[in-house]
Amino acid sequence: MTTTDHRPWRGVLVATALPLHDDLSVDHGKYAEHCAWLVENGCDGVVPNGSLGEYQVLTPEERAKVVETAVAAIGGERVMPGVAAYGSAEARRWAEQARDAGCASVMLLPPNAYRADERSVLSHYAEVAKAGVPIVAYNNPIDTKVDLVPELLAKLHAEGHIHAVKEFSGDVRRAYRLAELAPELDLLIGADDVLLELALAGAKGWVAGYPNALPRSTVRLYRAAVAGDLDTAKELYAQLHPLLRWDSKVEFVQAIKLSMDIVGRHGGPVRPPRVPLLPEQEAAVRAATEKALAAGLA
Repeated sequence: MTTTDHRPWRGVLVATALPLHDDLSVDHGKYAEHCAWLVENGCDGVVPNGSLGEYQVLTPEERAKVVETAVAAIGGERVMPGVAAYGSAEARRWAEQARDAGCASVMLLPPNAYRADERSVLSHYAEVAKAGVPIVAYNNPIDTKVDLVPELLAKLHAEGHIHAVKEFSGDVRRAYRLAELAPELDLLIGADDVLLELALAGAKGWVAGYPNALPRSTVRLYRAAVAGDLDTAKELYAQLHPLLRWDSKVEFVQAIKLSMDIVGRHGGPVRPPRVPLLPEQEAAVRAATEKALAAGLA
C-alpha cells in the first residue's frame, strides 16, 4: 500500500490521446514523443488507456505496449494507466501488467458491462487491489451507468481498495460530501469543464483532456485554481471553456485530436466505431482552438 506522503496521482495527469497512423495502427514513436512533450510543458504525468486513449478498440498487445511506451518515455512514477475491463480478473491482469511495467498507480472504472450493484462494485475493486498497485477509482456514471456516490467511495476507501477518485459526474456538490465522509481520499478533477469549481472544492489533481493540445495554459489554469489565484484562474477558465466543454461531449476524442492537429501536434484519425466530427462540430472546435491560439494560449 502507498503511504500518504507519496501520492503520484496528484497534479495534472493527462489522459493521453493515442496517435494513429493513417492505416489506424498505433504510432508508438509519436506517442512516446507526446508523453515527453507533455511533461516538458508542465504536466505531471500521463494516463494511458483512459477513455481518451481509445483503449476499448486496442488489441491486448497494443494496450500493453502503450503502457510500456509511456513508461519508457517519462518513467513509471509519472504513468497511471487505465485498467478498466469487463471482468474483474481481466482488470486485475491489466493492473499487474502496469505494476510490472513500473507504474506507480492505476485508474479503474467500476464494472461497466452492466449496471452493477454495490456488492459487485466492492468485490471488483477488492479483486483488482490484489495486484498491489494503488488504485484511483474513476466515476463516470454517464458512460458506465454505475454511479460511485460519495457513500460508496467512502466504503471503498475505508476497505483500503482506493486512494483517490477521478470524479466525472459533473456534480460539484459531491466534493464537499466526500470530504466529510473520507477526508483522506484524494478528489481528482475528472471533467475539464468543471475544473475551477472542483479545484476550489479542494481537488488534489486533474485527470485532464485538453492539455493534450494546450498544456501550458491549461496547467497554468489548474495551478492558479488550486492556489486560489482567482483573478488568473477565472480569466483563463473563461478563455478556455469553449474548448474544455468538449471534454464532456460524446465526441471528445475527435475534438481533442482535432485541436492537437490545429496546434501542430499529431492528433490524427480515430478508430471505429468513432467517426469524424460533423462539419459544424469541426467548425466549432476549429474556431475555438484558433481563438485560443490567437490569445497566446498554446
